[in-house]
Amino acid sequence: MPAEPPQSLRFAASRRLLIALGVTTVVLDQCTKAAVRALLPLYDSVSVIPGFLDFTYVRNTGAAFGLLNSVDVPFKPAIMTVIALTALVAISVYAMRTPPQDALGQIGLALVMGGAFGNIIDRVTTGYVVDFVDAYWGDWHFWAFNVADAAITVGACLIILDMMLVNRHVSETV
Repeated sequence: MPAEPPQSLRFAASRRLLIALGVTTVVLDQCTKAAVRALLPLYDSVSVIPGFLDFTYVRNTGAAFGLLNSVDVPFKPAIMTVIALTALVAISVYAMRTPPQDALGQIGLALVMGGAFGNIIDRVTTGYVVDFVDAYWGDWHFWAFNVADAAITVGACLIILDMMLVNRHVSETV
């Protein structure tokens, strides 16, 4: 029976898989945004599930969920890009310090970083983020979002689950 590889080799393999997950997120995000830009005029919609889900091409110059979208300040694209890059660096530092056995948290961090990088690409190249998933019920509409936003949300949920359910990072008070 072959010997099990040392922990450092298993860790490196898992890091490669996490990097692949992040890269896949970026590629899927950028491909869907390119398709929306090519096939759908700005502000037009295509019904995917009538009464529930449309693809609607909008541009988000603000932060998450369109916050600050209508605010007009000098150098807004540069400011939003610097804020996003700062957050990505902070998340990357946290990810590097996360133990390899925290698989759920590691997967969550890979999704968050992939999504953040996908949106940063938009901000750097165009000054805005392409959003297109429009979920709604009757007259109520959720904020338009994209694949990167979905990855960030799912990733954040996985990190929270890791912290709460696995209970490795939550300090207990006595």
